Amino acid sequence: MNFDVVTLGEAMVRLWVGNGERIETAPALRVSVGGSEANVAIALARTGRKVSWMSRLPDSYLGKRIANEVRMHGVDLSAVSWSSDGRAGLYFVELSGYPREISVLYDRQNSAASQMSISNSNFECLSDCKVFHLSGITPALSSTTKELCREAIKIAKSQKLLVTFDVNYRSALWSVADARNEISYLASMASLVVCTSKDAIELFGFREDEENLAEKLSTQFSNPNVIVTHGSSGVSWNLGGHRGSSPAQPTETVDRLGAGDSFMAGVLLGLLDGNIIGGINRGQAMAVLKRGIFGDQLLSSESEVSNLVNGNIVEIRR
Repeated sequence: MNFDVVTLGEAMVRLWVGNGERIETAPALRVSVGGSEANVAIALARTGRKVSWMSRLPDSYLGKRIANEVRMHGVDLSAVSWSSDGRAGLYFVELSGYPREISVLYDRQNSAASQMSISNSNFECLSDCKVFHLSGITPALSSTTKELCREAIKIAKSQKLLVTFDVNYRSALWSVADARNEISYLASMASLVVCTSKDAIELFGFREDEENLAEKLSTQFSNPNVIVTHGSSGVSWNLGGHRGSSPAQPTETVDRLGAGDSFMAGVLLGLLDGNIIGGINRGQAMAVLKRGIFGDQLLSSESEVSNLVNGNIVEIRR
């Protein structure tokens, strides 16, 4: 099957309470599924793109719950392997309003996805696709996933695929030193890199107000194509030496988790269409829409995204 995009990474079961509730006193927890690369795959599949997700899941109720939720949005799971002795990763979320921060607690040690390796992964989906997408979360899961990420990129490049990399630094998974080294290597192998200004500060010591941050990261990664997201300050980029920026779009947030993945999906759409700047604009619109939806996935229609990109905002549709 010909795929537009193949992603590689872990998805987990999300257990959460809404804004204003605390897990320690909540009478019930809501259940959904999330994971950076799976979120990207879902957002792309919902636009009609052909997408495959590489991962490993436990052969259990929770593993099947994850698979069913990713599959229902149109994502191909033929590259998912199944483990008889692993477990599904969990994460617990307390949503909140300013100034209380959102709280996320992960319980993912020894998950089936952390057991992914070169020997138990199916690379056939890379033989006939256009773009391979990876984030900095997957190589941090274990030594075998680190090796897997390097091998997957090697195969993708041998197939002349475009490779996109989202830095997605997670301090709970590895040290700054280890992350800096591996992320710099993977970013240098990519066709396009996306990084938050927060990650640039934590990993490489840049300042938030650093001028030309995207250009400086291009030098850091030895990669001419870097996009930097600055939260409420918008987006900046250095694409083949051409610098630019775009302001943030206003939004009211109910759940910010997954917004970065929605932005990444928009960028990928632009890459597939040969219009990266258009993809950045689309990604900003998709991230804004995601912030207004509970859960990690962008569950929006093409018309909703297009309307926002074109400035056609409808507050009430009857």
